[in-house]
Amino acid sequence: MQFRLGSSALVLLLAVAIPAAADEGMWTFQNFPRAAVKQKYGVDITDAWLQRIQRSITRHETGCTGSFISPQGLILTNHHCVMDCLADLSSSRQDYLSNGFISNARSEELKCAGEIISVLVDIEDITGKINKATAGLPDAQANETRKSELSRLEADCAAATKKNRKTGPLACEAVNLYQGGQYFLYKYKRYDDVRMAFAPHDAIAAFGGDPDNFNFPRWALDFSLLRVYENGMPAATPDHLRWRVSGPRAGEPVFVAGHPGTTNRLWTTAQLKMYRNTFIPAYIQRNTELRGRLIQWSKTGAEPARITQETLLGIENGLKVYRGLHRALLSDALMSQKTQQEQALRAQTRANPTFADLGDPWVQIERAQQRYDEIYDRYAYLELAHGFNSRLFTHARRVVRGAAERAKPNHERLREFADSNLQRITTSLYNEAPLYPEYEQLTLSFSLDKMRENLGPDDPLVRQLLSADSPDSLAKKLIEGTQLADAKIRRALWDGGQAAIAASTDPMIVLAREIDSQARALRKVYEDEVQAPTTVAQEKIAQVRFAATGTNTYPDATFTLRMSYGTVESWKERGAEVPNFTRLNRLYERTTGNAPFALPQIWMDARTKLDLDTPFNFVTSNDIIGGNSGSPVIDAQGRIVGLAFDGNMHSIAGSYGYDPELNRMVAVHPQIMATALRDVYGAKALVAEILGAEGL
Repeated sequence: MQFRLGSSALVLLLAVAIPAAADEGMWTFQNFPRAAVKQKYGVDITDAWLQRIQRSITRHETGCTGSFISPQGLILTNHHCVMDCLADLSSSRQDYLSNGFISNARSEELKCAGEIISVLVDIEDITGKINKATAGLPDAQANETRKSELSRLEADCAAATKKNRKTGPLACEAVNLYQGGQYFLYKYKRYDDVRMAFAPHDAIAAFGGDPDNFNFPRWALDFSLLRVYENGMPAATPDHLRWRVSGPRAGEPVFVAGHPGTTNRLWTTAQLKMYRNTFIPAYIQRNTELRGRLIQWSKTGAEPARITQETLLGIENGLKVYRGLHRALLSDALMSQKTQQEQALRAQTRANPTFADLGDPWVQIERAQQRYDEIYDRYAYLELAHGFNSRLFTHARRVVRGAAERAKPNHERLREFADSNLQRITTSLYNEAPLYPEYEQLTLSFSLDKMRENLGPDDPLVRQLLSADSPDSLAKKLIEGTQLADAKIRRALWDGGQAAIAASTDPMIVLAREIDSQARALRKVYEDEVQAPTTVAQEKIAQVRFAATGTNTYPDATFTLRMSYGTVESWKERGAEVPNFTRLNRLYERTTGNAPFALPQIWMDARTKLDLDTPFNFVTSNDIIGGNSGSPVIDAQGRIVGLAFDGNMHSIAGSYGYDPELNRMVAVHPQIMATALRDVYGAKALVAEILGAEGL
């Protein structure tokens, strides 16, 4: 039976689901709205154009995007996306995070031990297989069967690619779109030899610091260059993007290709309220206090200041994001819009006999969220390890759980230990970057203290751990006693499996081992009583939504490859027009000599030889979210005309919706990147590789 919506409800659904005049949507490449782009901007998007862009975009498994910009594996991304690498490469003798990094020859490029780069090669629809496997099963059993089937399909896919002479071995990752409406296998070529080629000083990359973050006008040179290698040589990357150094014009249509992390635009009001009332307040409280402790410690010396620099930047960014999300969810206008959307779908579900057997999935989700609220604190502090904020504990849990899970068949394991995910885990475990005991002790002690505060001193886990110890004394014993700071010992435990874990007397391994059964029990409650009913209910809602709009709308972001379209366009703030572009002259005018408005000396010295009219940052109407960091801004001919690195304050609420009047993306102009490489840092070999001899 064909399902037809009543006219008024259909109008409401389409009004909120399908971007018409607005530049809304993070679209999959296989479902890009070419007709809408053609109608609005007169640009023809062809299969060949999309395929070339797809093969040129890189996914950074640490949570960012990049793009190939030369045939020799050179990648353009954001500076804030390579901070982990720069911090890992740094020491008390050489601070690459503060002082930048320049390789004058490829032999000088340094390996980023924790980095994996992925490029999407192919996509396979597996929706029918998943639906068949879970048909008619109770919620909890369907949830387990679904995860098992996804792991099996990933493993079969990876095995099949080993025989493919054209692509070679690929990593296969199961992807859920439209909240269970569709399932795909995304097949990636992966590079695990990633090296740092160039990074500017942190003071210019993040000029303006937290005060300027999510604001505009901006003057942030937030770019860096990496290179991928294969068999010890720069990888051959014939599909890459050329630069249009002159950049875009005001009003010009532009495209952003990347891997937006997570949006929740399809969530029900019950899910939004759980996030608003429980999850976000807990995050803000916990991280505000941690930020204070880290700032206090950072002021005790140059080395603590260096060690905490990256973490503090991340915490400050996160707090600004979550405060913005909280404000959005407290908005009557947003919640009213979400309620109207939900009521329209619910009305059509009740009115149409096709969906008579669906029940009320919104009530099902509401009950699941109520259960989540009941277990949230213990689940967060134990299973999500908010009570054990330590890299050393993270390593301990991975080797403890990895030993148990790898002893099982692939399809029976926890999803994060499926074969498809093991490369990510071992890359982190084997990373030889230094760990700092005093820092580890500070963060672990703080999190143990917060766990006792939130769970209460009579909680069984709190009594088990802190009946004879304070958070400080327990953290001190664990950090001073563990040997897990040594990557060789972590590797030996991983390779030794269950026997090595059972025999270990390392106090961090003992802790992870002793609390694992409690953590797994909480995870089981979450998966059976929250995740399972929510997933099944979302799949039911997806049926109704598909009946109304099909795939004429875009799915929520899932850190998979997407394309957004828009134009170089300003907005009005408090009645005043914000400029489209900033220029170099104002950078020097804003310089105070004190952080975060201080420039590196090399930039002060270069002032007289630079064109002060050089464009610096600009804004567009493209719909983006976290994970799009490092995404290239592309013109209609497929050339790079900018580099996405931020959004304005209004874009934070983009997790829940897009406001065409206010949401803006912030990008670095290619002319200032070329100027910096050539005229400030003297990286002529890189300029020639990117722009050719004419760029020198």
